[in-house]
Amino acid sequence: MSRRLCAQCQRPLSVCVCSAIRRCSSKWSVTVLQDPTEAKHPLSTAPLLQLSVEPSRLMVGDVFHPQQLFPEGLDNVALLYPLADKPALTHGQAQARKQLLVLDGTWRKVRRLLHLNPWLLQLPYIALAPEKTSDYRVRKSPRADGLSTLEATAQCLAWLEQDERFLQIISVQDELVRLQEKYQPQRG
Repeated sequence: MSRRLCAQCQRPLSVCVCSAIRRCSSKWSVTVLQDPTEAKHPLSTAPLLQLSVEPSRLMVGDVFHPQQLFPEGLDNVALLYPLADKPALTHGQAQARKQLLVLDGTWRKVRRLLHLNPWLLQLPYIALAPEKTSDYRVRKSPRADGLSTLEATAQCLAWLEQDERFLQIISVQDELVRLQEKYQPQRG
């Protein structure tokens, strides 16, 4: 017998997080490219991000064609990812763009998306400098500065729009973590 799922967050009803969703409208359009295996992970934050930020869309796949994703062209697109071979956009430079492209998956899966979609490496990018470590304790990052997709996007939008209200969308992740730890306590 399968568990009944919430129609909105698609989580089992016993761990529904909808009450913690804080919707925010953005001047930026957010597109999340999600690795297919990450889409199957029950603790993925990308679907929660899509429920939290308007306008946003979640695209699942391996290979993406820029003309299909952005028929108007890539001139207004900035990638949220710490590329190392060129300087990141400054706040002033980023303001000339209005589309934020976010990659979702583990670091290894995101590197695979970059490899399969070399056009992503040509985009100007935004690199975050997180002031604190991730609160996403139910999944671990190999990087000390690693954030969940939801945390990174919330911080990025807060920086882009100079508006701290975007940080409130992290509350749905906090609820996800709380419920996960409640039902599967950390082993010490």
